[in-house]
Amino acid sequence: MFRYFSALYLLLGLTNLSAQTQDRPNVLFICVDDLRTELGAYGKHYVKSPHIDALAKTGALFTNHYVQVPTCGASRHAILTGMRPSKPIHLSNNSIVEEISGQPEKETPETFIHRFKQDGYHTVGIGKISHSADGLVYGYEAQPSEQRELPHSWSELLFDPGKWKTGWNSFFAYANGENRQSLKKQVKPYEAGETDDQGYPDGLTADLAISKLKELKKKGQPFFMGVGFFKPHLPFNAPKKYWDLYDENRIPLSPNPDTPKNINLKSLHGSGEFNQYALGEEKAGLDTQVSDAYARKLRHGYLASISYIDAQIGKLYQELKALELDQNTIIVIWGDHGWHLGDQRVWGKHTLFENALKSTLIINSPLRQHKAKKVRAIVESVDVYPTLLDMCGIDQIKPTDGESFEKHMKYNIPDTEEVAYSYFKNGISMRTKDYRLTKYFRKDQPIIELYDHHKANAIENKNIADEKPEIVKKLMPLLNVGDTGLYNASE
Repeated sequence: MFRYFSALYLLLGLTNLSAQTQDRPNVLFICVDDLRTELGAYGKHYVKSPHIDALAKTGALFTNHYVQVPTCGASRHAILTGMRPSKPIHLSNNSIVEEISGQPEKETPETFIHRFKQDGYHTVGIGKISHSADGLVYGYEAQPSEQRELPHSWSELLFDPGKWKTGWNSFFAYANGENRQSLKKQVKPYEAGETDDQGYPDGLTADLAISKLKELKKKGQPFFMGVGFFKPHLPFNAPKKYWDLYDENRIPLSPNPDTPKNINLKSLHGSGEFNQYALGEEKAGLDTQVSDAYARKLRHGYLASISYIDAQIGKLYQELKALELDQNTIIVIWGDHGWHLGDQRVWGKHTLFENALKSTLIINSPLRQHKAKKVRAIVESVDVYPTLLDMCGIDQIKPTDGESFEKHMKYNIPDTEEVAYSYFKNGISMRTKDYRLTKYFRKDQPIIELYDHHKANAIENKNIADEKPEIVKKLMPLLNVGDTGLYNASE
């Protein structure tokens, strides 16, 4: 346990550590909105993500991490509480507001961040960690309230909205100071702004976090800092210099652009969130593909947004090193879900397919036995809660659905039998090492989908449930273990 951090370092033969290293470890928890495994570290060598890749190379890269719910607020509710969804509100972006906001403080922590605070950590939230862009409860077009989404988790809750003035305006920001709401959605879903990093909100978030790190260094108290970056969430807006990193004509298209065979189209959707951006050159839908040229433009915007965020994370890490906090800080990079980049004719999240459920998870820990690992075991977002407590030697006083995966970081156990459960669209989806099995609680057939993942980079382009009834029969009892009672009636 990190509670005995200095002793462990002596055992490992490490010397000349700063005084900070002898304390309990800090945690820098970085949430990145809509970040699927589209990084160089995951073998996508066309992506320019050098800073995240470097942290992955010297840390633990989780190659099979799955979220509980493929939508922002519900996914964050699951990771923060360590619990799978068990009632309909848990599938909603309002789950945190309905279940946590406004509740009195109790001994049982509202989130794992609250548990850190209870155990003596100074907790700082900057940007989007819960669902709200700045952690406060208010509507997209309203003025910010003083009510926190997580009322008891943060010692400090900070945000710099810059010229956009509010968190939600910042979330949908364009470089001229306008936003999706102020422009009545008469906007494109992408922008290459002629501006520096501070010309979009995530650059301001990075600067604010760097400034706070300097204060925390002087404070000398163990800290938990949550930093939430908006991109690559729509709109795909980033400074032009990050667009210029890519040759659009060489950006690969989706290897799986068609709707899967043997499914009901209710398992997918018509890219409604994407189509809200009314000035987009083309609309997306299940009945037709966007053109290859437009698909490359959109993918270009997504990649530019990733490179922009990569640069901000690089700045944060450089400041950690300059302050000598890197020797005693656990860095977590978590994508709140994946995103279909034209895969299965979808542009967006909100499905129970691999592209929407698989997301980035990287943990860079100071301990040598955690370093330079590709962890291939299947892990879930709900596992992060007990894992971080475990790594920091904090007692877990609230039961969770998740289980600590620190053992996989230490020993990289091969061919484990872990599974991941996800929930959405009246369905439960289970990922095993070799298969994805999905069961929908609906009248429209088919309600069972099975996809083969024996091969690396398998694409879910054909439901083989009817071809492999013996596999469905074998896996169904395990899928039922993940049935929390969420769907007690058919639609």
